[in-house]
This record gives sequence, C-alpha cells and structure tokens, in this order.
Amino acid sequence: MADRNTLRTSAGAPWPNNQDSLSAGERGPLLLQDYQLIEKLAHQNRERIPERTVHAKGWGAHGKLVITEDISRYTKAKCLMKGAETPMLARFSTVAGEQGAADHERDVRGFALKFYTEDGNWDMVGNNTPVFFVRDPYKFPDFIHTQKRHPKTNMRSPTAMFDFWSLSPESLHQVTILMSDRGLPQSPMQMNGYGSHTFSLWNDAGERYWVKFHFKTEQGHAFYTNDEAEKIIGKTREGYQERLFNAIEDGQYPRWKFQIQVMPELDADKTDFNPFDLTKVWPHDQFPVIDVGYFQLNRNADNYFAEIENAAFSPSNVVPGISWSPDKMLQARVFSYADAHRYRLGTHYETIPVNRPRVEVHNYHKDGEMNVYGGVRTGNENAYYEPNSFAEEGAAVEDRSAQEPPLRISGNADRYDHRIYDDYTQVRALVMKVMDEPQRQRLYKNMGGAMAGIPAPIAERWFGHLKQVHPDYEAGVRAAWNEANATAAYMPNSHPVTDDTPQLTSGDAADGSAQAAE
Repeated sequence: MADRNTLRTSAGAPWPNNQDSLSAGERGPLLLQDYQLIEKLAHQNRERIPERTVHAKGWGAHGKLVITEDISRYTKAKCLMKGAETPMLARFSTVAGEQGAADHERDVRGFALKFYTEDGNWDMVGNNTPVFFVRDPYKFPDFIHTQKRHPKTNMRSPTAMFDFWSLSPESLHQVTILMSDRGLPQSPMQMNGYGSHTFSLWNDAGERYWVKFHFKTEQGHAFYTNDEAEKIIGKTREGYQERLFNAIEDGQYPRWKFQIQVMPELDADKTDFNPFDLTKVWPHDQFPVIDVGYFQLNRNADNYFAEIENAAFSPSNVVPGISWSPDKMLQARVFSYADAHRYRLGTHYETIPVNRPRVEVHNYHKDGEMNVYGGVRTGNENAYYEPNSFAEEGAAVEDRSAQEPPLRISGNADRYDHRIYDDYTQVRALVMKVMDEPQRQRLYKNMGGAMAGIPAPIAERWFGHLKQVHPDYEAGVRAAWNEANATAAYMPNSHPVTDDTPQLTSGDAADGSAQAAE
C-alpha cells in the first residue's frame, strides 16, 4: 500500500480518531478534554469572514500580462516595458449582490487586476464600464445604500435606485450603459475592462501624462436579454463561475487587449470637459487608443477562498512610473479600498500569500492582526523605528529614485459644486449615434422594466433627464414603463414620495461632441 498522509491537529500531532466523540460511556455526556472536537467546532464557527460590502460575488483566475509595444516615452514602469511578462491575478464580480446572489443579474461588473511586478504589486481596480454613477466620493456611500436592501423590507428597492439617480443626473451615462446590452454580458470573458478613472504615467525625465486604461476582450461581446438571464438563473446561480473555470480547465485561455489613451499633463486645462470626471469618457477622436499588449488567464485557483476570496485589490497599489490623478473618486478609493481590506482580512492583509508581493518586503509596520511575516521585517533586528543608525547593517532605507514628479496643477481649497457640468451630451452620443435601433429598443425595455412600480414623481423626474438627452429616449422608456406597470403581477417594494420631493438639475448641456462608451 502506498504511503498515506497522516491526519494531524493544527499543532501537528497525529490524530487517532476523527469519527467518534469522546464521552463518559456510550450514552454518557461528552468530555471537555476532547479538545479536537472543540477545535473543529470552533473552526467551523469561524470559517466565514465578512464579505465585501460591494463586489461580494466574484470569480477569478491567474494569468500573465505581456507587453508587446514600446510606451517608454510615457512611463518608466518596468512592467510596461516592451517584452515584459508579469504574473497576475484577475477577479471579476457583480457590484450589488451578496455572495449568494446569481451571477446573471443585470449589474455593473467589477474588473480587478493584480500584477506581481519586480517593483511590487500594481493593482488596477476598475469595472466593465468606462464611467461610473457618481463623480464625488461624498455620494458613493449613499449610492451603494440604494443598491443594497431596504432596511424595513430587506428587499432591493427600485424606488431607492431611481430616486437617487433622478436626483443625480451625473448617473445618466452609467445607467444608460447598465440598461443597454453591455449591462448583462454572457460571461466574464465576453466583457471589456476599464480603469475607468484617469490615472497618470511618468517617465525617467520626470514628465507626467494622464492616462486611461482599457482592456478589450478578444472573445467578442455577447449578452443576454433579461428573459434569457431569468431562465439561466432558474438553473444555476453560478453561471459565470462555471464558464470561466471550465474554459480555463479546458485550455481555452481568454485574452484581453491592453490599450491606453494618453494626454500630456498640461493639456488637462485645454479640454472642453473635465478629464478627471469619472462620469465622462475621453473622446477617441481627440485621444486615440494606443496598443500596449495583452493579458491572458491560464490557471484556476487551487483554493478559491485562499486565492480569490482573500485577494485584496486597491488603487493605492502603484509602482514607479504609474500614479494617480486629481479624480476625486480615485483619491477617496486610494484610502477606502485598503481600509476595507484592513477591516475584512486584518491589518497585515498584504502578508496573505495571494496578496504578498513577489519582491522581498522591508518596512517598519509592527505587530497587529495577521502579522505572519517571518524574519526581521526591517532588515535589522535593532531597527524597529526610523530614522536609525543601522542602514549599513541592512536596515531598510528610503529610495528617492522612486519619487514621482510633482503635480503641475493648483487650485483654491473649497467645496466645488460637482453638478454644474453637462451630463447629457455624452449620453446623447451613446444612445443616438453609437447604438442602432434594435439596441435602443432593448435599452428602453430594460430601463422601463427596471422602473416598474416606482412612484410617479420619481419617474417623471427621471423622464425629464432622459428628455434632455433626446425626446426619443424619454418617449421610448416611458412607453416601456407604462407597459411594465400594466403587466406586472406584483409591484416592487416602493415607499411613498410626495410631489414636493426636491428637484436637482444638471447644468445646461454644453456644445461639442463626445465619444460614447465603447
């Protein structure tokens, strides 16, 4: 007989019996000294950790980033040099649903990438859309509350969603994409990914460029209608997980083309739109996409919990040559994402293997939860503070060559009204120029159906925004809403709204063309 592994306790002792509890006689009570029984029950009670507040339901895999083009004029990042290959981890997700939610719900999809570079981890934490619902982080918690469950009914509330959206016209662009064909892709392999925010690249000469990151699927786009998705959910709640996992197991390794849009730093003041506004795209005729390379997923996780659920992505993770921008939402996410991981996984969450950089790490963080780092973290056992006198004996010191150039922007500190911008022109280009008539009809039907049962004052406020985009948009969604209300057997949970609900409007639509979402 071949040698078999011995069952051992977590402390390493061999365990003789994993079938029967220790008791005082066959019918007697259990004994407290059966510590392995206590250990098993205690571990079971602690098997679950807090799920992500958003993006709780996700699917992921390992792969590689390959750079095929020379963009060294824009960046000094080693992982972006032509010929570089970098191991990576990808995690895709829905935004609103809990861990047990169905994969094939209409929702924005998270698109998070972790690149294990020779200079540390670079995380690209984006979505499958190039824009977002809000542009000011003050409104992000409020928006997420509308996507979660009503505190009284514990059900999702279309009223809350459209009430918030109708009072936040900057959401029009994202809601339009959400209700379009792209809002329900058939699988993770059949959707694009975007950094969404404006980031920056900087080169050896200290020159900064604003940049948009794009990851275009090479599998082609495919989507489901709401009716088709409902039938799939009736059979499986894990449709995305099944398709991604099985494709990789079968050797069908999905790929995404990596592209960027680039803007010289000082040109940010020359555009007719705010290039740091997360609700806007950069027009491709002004800022054409530049090919960089591709990434490919080629290996499933050996343990989903350890490698996907424990994965912690944060836009705070950048490497020399890549940085942030004045995008207000990005600035807030740099803090909030890392803080979410500290809460969910522990203070030293980046020592968990899937989050651990592939380079040796030296710093002066100390003690606390999840401090599982072995050895002398600072490089010298006497150096547990900084500055110190032990640099010549291995103590970690700063590297000024990693210092990025200063931002060449200025402004007065104030609370600026973020609703003075044009929130209609880019949506008009998307709906009336990019979409064909069948796509528009599906958009109208999806949006009208999602509005079924919401109070009329909220619906009318929303229709007012759609009309400013285009009268056909308003008329099409209104007709679909009336039909949905007439045929719905049950109206979704609604809460009363009066006609004096406050009205917020966007600034007058500005002239000029805009590139719609891809």
